[in-house]
Amino acid sequence: MSQVGVVFERRGAGAPLVLLHGIGHHWAAWSPVLDRLAEAHDVIAVDLPGFGRSPVPAAGLPADMPGLVAAVVELFAALGLDRPHVAGNSLGGAIALELAAAGAVASATALSPAGFCTPRELRWALTVLTLHRNAARLPEPVLRSLFGNPALRTVALGMILARPNRMALAEALADARALREARAFRAVARAGRGYAFAGAPTVPVTVAWGTRDRILPYRQAALARTRLPAARHLDLAGCGHVPMHDDPELVASVILDTTGARAA
Repeated sequence: MSQVGVVFERRGAGAPLVLLHGIGHHWAAWSPVLDRLAEAHDVIAVDLPGFGRSPVPAAGLPADMPGLVAAVVELFAALGLDRPHVAGNSLGGAIALELAAAGAVASATALSPAGFCTPRELRWALTVLTLHRNAARLPEPVLRSLFGNPALRTVALGMILARPNRMALAEALADARALREARAFRAVARAGRGYAFAGAPTVPVTVAWGTRDRILPYRQAALARTRLPAARHLDLAGCGHVPMHDDPELVASVILDTTGARAA
C-alpha cells in the first residue's frame, strides 16, 4: 500500500509519466510497455481508487468524471508531480483527455478512450465487461484451464484483445482477478452512463484507436476526430481494446512520440 491512498508501480527516471487503466483493470495492464517507457520517463502506473489493490476512499468514490479527474489531480500533488505527462486506456483515456482539457498535464495519450460513443454503444461496452466480470468468478482452476488452452483463450479474451495468445497465462489470471474484485466497477459504470467528452485541450494530445476494438469500436474514432480537431489521431492497426498487449512496441512509440521523448 502506498502512502498516497492508491497502489502504484514506479520505474525509470526522467519527466514523469502517469499511466491510467480502464474500468475493471489494474496497473499491470501496462506491464508490456512499462520497461520501454521507463527508458525515457519516471513512469507511475496507478491502480485507480477501488480498482486493483487500491482501496475505496474513506469518503467514498467520486460520483462523476469531474470527481475522478479531481482525485487524480490530488494524486499528482501527493506524489509531488507538477503537470506530468499522462496516458490512459478506455476509462483511463477519458480521464487523460479531461486532465489535458483542465491544463493539469504536459501531454495526454488516449488509447480507445471512453466519451465518444452513443448511449447504446456505451450500454454494449458495459454489458460485455459485466459478462466478463461474471465469468471471472469461475473457480481459479477452471480459469487456469480455460486460459491455458489457446483456442479457449481466444474465445474468452477475444472481445478485449485482438491477439489473446500474446498474453501470458499469469497475466490473464491476474486480469480476471482484478476484474472480479474491482470494488468500484458498478459505481463507476453507473456514474459514467451519461458521459461524453466535450473539452478543448491546449497541450499535445494523441488519440489512438485499435482497428479491431470490439468494446469501444473503431468507428468511434471518427467522432473523436471531430471533437478534437487539433489532436493527433492514429490507428493502431490490428489492435483490440487493450492494445498494450496486442502491440507493445507500437503503443510505447505512440506514447513516447506524444511526450516528445522520441524526438529528444
